[in-house]
Amino acid sequence: MRKLLTVLAVLIAGPVSAAEIMVMDAYARIGRPGAPTGAVFMMLHNMGAEEDRLIGAKSSIARAAQIHSTEVKDDIVSMRHIEDGVQLDAGAAHEFARGGDHIMLMGLTEKLNDGDTVPLTLIFENAGEVTVDVTIDNARGQPGHGGKHNH
Repeated sequence: MRKLLTVLAVLIAGPVSAAEIMVMDAYARIGRPGAPTGAVFMMLHNMGAEEDRLIGAKSSIARAAQIHSTEVKDDIVSMRHIEDGVQLDAGAAHEFARGGDHIMLMGLTEKLNDGDTVPLTLIFENAGEVTVDVTIDNARGQPGHGGKHNH
């Protein structure tokens, strides 16, 4: 009986923490049809009472998905992998936008066109895996900056 109660407690508690992460306005840009890479942009909100951290991503349509940051220095644009992830304070939001933080999709395994919807799984330190549908929208978004916003 004790084992059954423990298993039930784990099953019940598991998905609850994922509900504390809200993913809003997710879309992706692919440079051109057939391009080998793409980038995903969105707004993440940590609705929970404790901090969390986005530590990874994966998608069935890419060989790899990484958290990247775009930096401009002396008019040179460069991207770097954010290996330790992105912290989301309790009650805070983090923007993944063109010209800032984004999820880089590398080694696309399918030809993607505007309007296609693809799965993206975000991996959080505490909330676990959160899967969202992302629409390809190459016309959307202006270069801007990513950042942390407290609400």
